[in-house]
Amino acid sequence: MASDFWLIAGLGNPGSKYEGTRHNMGFMCADVLAERWSVSLSDHKGLAKLGKGVMSLGGQRVKFFLAKPLTYMNESGNAVSSISAYYDIPAEHIVVIHDDMDLDFGRIKVKAGGSAGGHNGIKSIDRSLGTNKYSRVRLGVGHARRGPNAHDNTVNWVLGGFSPQQRKQLDEFLADGADAAETIIIDGLSRAQERFNGR
Repeated sequence: MASDFWLIAGLGNPGSKYEGTRHNMGFMCADVLAERWSVSLSDHKGLAKLGKGVMSLGGQRVKFFLAKPLTYMNESGNAVSSISAYYDIPAEHIVVIHDDMDLDFGRIKVKAGGSAGGHNGIKSIDRSLGTNKYSRVRLGVGHARRGPNAHDNTVNWVLGGFSPQQRKQLDEFLADGADAAETIIIDGLSRAQERFNGR
């Protein structure tokens, strides 16, 4: 019997050189949730920082695990599938929070399934879980300049920091991302889409 736990995984790259970069939006959002629900994270098999919490919202109490994979973005699936298998959490109870270059900074899109959109972390999770039926909170980081060095531009962009203007809005944006993950779990995907996707 599958567990009644949910798993929320915020994606990013471990190590101080990646802290505060666009690609680590998922980590930052996980930190907001950890603080909000007093979750302390510790090592899970060297693959992730993992903690357990209970969110109590709208009269519901839901048990969840919060994970920050330590595998680097391209191998995120190893961590997510290990936790999912170990605690018997089905894909329908997994929420992945990640940066998304196809959305402007500050925009949030909630979805389940669909293409990875070139995001290596999502490709890795699709592969490792053998399904894309989990929910995703996509946090917009905007796009790098196109041009002859498009790939390098993209890498430098996602591993770059935020503008001063964006930094001012970042806390509120991350709080919205955390709200979106909670809404999926408490009210369901379509309610979360209604609330966040149109903004």
